Amino acid sequence: MTAVLFDFSGTLFRIESAESWLRSVLAERGTALPETELAATARALEAAGALPGGAFPEQLPAALAGVWEVRDQSSALHRAAYTGLSRQVPLPDPALHDALYDRHMTPAAWAPYPDAAEVLGALRERGVRIGVVSNIGWDLRPVFREHGLDALVDAYVLSYEHGVRKPDPRLFATACAALGVEPERTLMVGDDRRADGGAAALGCRVRFVDHLPVAERPDGLRPVLGLVAPEGPAGRA
Repeated sequence: MTAVLFDFSGTLFRIESAESWLRSVLAERGTALPETELAATARALEAAGALPGGAFPEQLPAALAGVWEVRDQSSALHRAAYTGLSRQVPLPDPALHDALYDRHMTPAAWAPYPDAAEVLGALRERGVRIGVVSNIGWDLRPVFREHGLDALVDAYVLSYEHGVRKPDPRLFATACAALGVEPERTLMVGDDRRADGGAAALGCRVRFVDHLPVAERPDGLRPVLGLVAPEGPAGRA
């Protein structure tokens, strides 16, 4: 393998909990809720699927079905889909729905998995090219920069910048082209078997990880190192 492509959410990084998300926005805006009401509202937002990178909606409103299907193809569609889901839950101030969406795009809302830096660093030392391929509606580069991982990534291929979303092989092809590598010598690592599994149609090898809370997945990425040999005459994978 000469390159590894990684998904973002649920693979290299994990979004904060719905309660932390809501609590942070309420504090920033000086809005108070009783603890029991705050916890109940966070649960309702989670069930609605309003937190990007969190759980999918338990029941998708018919009025949002169309925008939900194409949400990752532009920034406007992504915001419309998730604020639409958020608005299924009553909040003290209607402006909080957009504030919640804005919060999820901040580096503070994301934590890297414990082995992410180690694995990315080891791959870099082996001369392996690294790309991030994500279905997303906003620029995640500041998240990588803030957490000190940006220098370990050679290319970002984001669905909203190309108008194409995984599992469409074109997005993976764009990533391989950006890295200057052949799909047959590329490994895709992700948590979504349908979306990330689309890389197989291009000829990439695929490995899946579990989308778990950060504290529950300390070493889910480390097995990738066993699939990618160091560069060299006797070490090419």
